[in-house]
Amino acid sequence: MPNGLDLLNGRHVLVVEDEYFIADDLRRVFEENGAQVIGPVGSVDDALAMIEDGQRIDAAVLDINLREVMVFPVADALKAKGIPFVFATGYEENAVPSRLRDAAHCEKPIEPSRLAEVLFGQSVAC
Repeated sequence: MPNGLDLLNGRHVLVVEDEYFIADDLRRVFEENGAQVIGPVGSVDDALAMIEDGQRIDAAVLDINLREVMVFPVADALKAKGIPFVFATGYEENAVPSRLRDAAHCEKPIEPSRLAEVLFGQSVAC
């Protein structure tokens, strides 16, 4: 079975994160392991624009709170398109609306390899 980072090779991953260092670290690790990172973007509006522009998105990593705006409209848009996503956040799972609780919830800090495993079906939880 491949390790989590091997699962990134050839994948297009949207990263929605407003903390620069976290976003940059995810981007770097994902790209070093063959993923094409879309973004990172730090706002709901920018993320929605990325989703709506029609480019390929295989999966997404979402921080819940983006500069005091909750990311749930982005999660709704991804869910409507059948794109898997994971919440990577400091918020507890009960902060997620019930309609989105079927998505994986990973509490920060989280290793990029674990995110990849959850996003691409090698693990059901963080």
